[in-house]
Amino acid sequence: MALLYDILTYNESFVEKKSYEPYETSKFPKKGMVILSCMDTRLLELLPRAMNLRNGDAKIIKNAGAVLSHPFGSVMRSILVAVYELSANEVYVVGHHDCGMSTVNPEHMVEKMLQRGVHPDVFSTLAGAGIDLKLWLEGFETVETSVAQSVGIIKSHPLLPHEIPVHGLVIHPTTGKIDVVIDGYTHSQNN
Repeated sequence: MALLYDILTYNESFVEKKSYEPYETSKFPKKGMVILSCMDTRLLELLPRAMNLRNGDAKIIKNAGAVLSHPFGSVMRSILVAVYELSANEVYVVGHHDCGMSTVNPEHMVEKMLQRGVHPDVFSTLAGAGIDLKLWLEGFETVETSVAQSVGIIKSHPLLPHEIPVHGLVIHPTTGKIDVVIDGYTHSQNN
């Protein structure tokens, strides 16, 4: 597979033709927002269009399931950098229906790892270091609950300013319809 070479060939032409010019913007999000979203391919263009976002409007962080799994991991660090260094003043956690993380089976994933050459000793080493791989790989039952959990971790983070609203949304991956799980404006006022 020569996908890398196809990309590089295309990129050379992209730069030569100055095709980047319509996308020029600053590093500061024009709408002052940072979004944690799922890496699902269906959301690549749908999510920004459904939220009326253009290039440069928001900082978008993507991972599997739009899940904040550790309050001091790279996702939370990115949110804090967006707030303190890049002028973001609202946070959005956007999950989606039909998310692959709702069907992840850690046991099957470990089997696939073994089939693709991960040595069994690696799993013993991780367990000995206190890493529960099956818990770490575990998905979620409902996207609404998952979004609410991530919002809770972000909102209660000791380094996040209290006045920053943290919203929880769920988008339909076909229609783009957005449902509110947590309205960060009213949630902030009640806390």
